[in-house]
Amino acid sequence: MTDLDWLHAPAALIPLTAILGLLVGSFVNVVILRLPRRLEHEWKQQAREILTPDAGDAQSTDAAPPDLVFTGSHCPHCKHKLSAFDNIPVLSWLALRGRCRYCKTPISWQYPLVELLTALASAVVAWKFGFGWPLAAALLFTWTLIAASGIDVRTQLLPDQLTLPLLWLGLLISLVPLFVAPSTAIVGAAIGYLSLWCVFWLFKLMTGKEGMGYGDFKLLGALGAWMGATSLLPIVLLSSLIGAIVGGIALAVQGRDRSTPIPFGPFIAAAGWTWFVFGDRLGGFYASLFGLT
Repeated sequence: MTDLDWLHAPAALIPLTAILGLLVGSFVNVVILRLPRRLEHEWKQQAREILTPDAGDAQSTDAAPPDLVFTGSHCPHCKHKLSAFDNIPVLSWLALRGRCRYCKTPISWQYPLVELLTALASAVVAWKFGFGWPLAAALLFTWTLIAASGIDVRTQLLPDQLTLPLLWLGLLISLVPLFVAPSTAIVGAAIGYLSLWCVFWLFKLMTGKEGMGYGDFKLLGALGAWMGATSLLPIVLLSSLIGAIVGGIALAVQGRDRSTPIPFGPFIAAAGWTWFVFGDRLGGFYASLFGLT
């Protein structure tokens, strides 16, 4: 028996993975909040360099937003640096009753919700895959989807910095393979991207409007790389169903009409993760629904 054999027991692995998910969820919040600001800053800098190439150092006067790793957490309102006790996932938010210790400004519900979601999803992945390399890969897959979804909800942006690494990682781990064979991953990535790309252009030609963003193409392509082409139709159907229900409720609660743009990336991510974890159980229902059995 090795020193790590005890980790194979679900009674140990699942709660430990949930605790890891809480800690990672805190960093996922940082990514959700800081990455779009850093990207916007970089885009402005690049635009200045192209539009005013002779401006020299004058174009670099804007201070860069905090980085993702080395800049400590601080209150976004009063800018006070937070202590370690203020950064304990979920517990600090509860202890502070959802308010900053220093300026008493309400703290967004996003922080505990993302942490709890990451912990729960991580625990489910541990239950599904058990101890081993598939679990490590599945956790990276899960955390990236949560971060990308959070950014899309806030900004209607799916950054290449998340979708493309997810796509390439899916292709690379197919060489092992952990989930699907290389040929299956390559075909899945291509069909995933091109299917939404075609829908985008058909919709634009018919209506003159853009129905989705390019990030959605890349995200579905990444899911195809992880799970293969056969997963794409159920993912699209499931994401459409989730989007119709959740989006309809959100519009009704906010009192907005159906012309209000809604980010589709979180629904694709939720459907993709659901199929990734429960696809073997849902596959029988899917097959019987369409008369494939």
